[in-house]
Amino acid sequence: MNENQLEIVAVRKNGDGDLEQVKLNNGQVVDIQTAIQMAEANQIANVNTGATRGDHPHKTLRSNPDGDPSNNLSNLPTF
Repeated sequence: MNENQLEIVAVRKNGDGDLEQVKLNNGQVVDIQTAIQMAEANQIANVNTGATRGDHPHKTLRSNPDGDPSNNLSNLPTF
């Protein structure tokens, strides 16, 4: 992580359990599409983007694999 990058500290999920918003360490709350754009611009540390498979593929945000499940996006605190 460089000094200009933000970190995701909490998540908000919809009724299906999908990420809707993330809270950053500066207190900012952004929707998942904005977070994906920020990750692709290297503004958020320890995450990357990917694409779902199936009939309606879309971009997703995921934590970088590091062998520690406690910092996976789905395991972060909710807000």
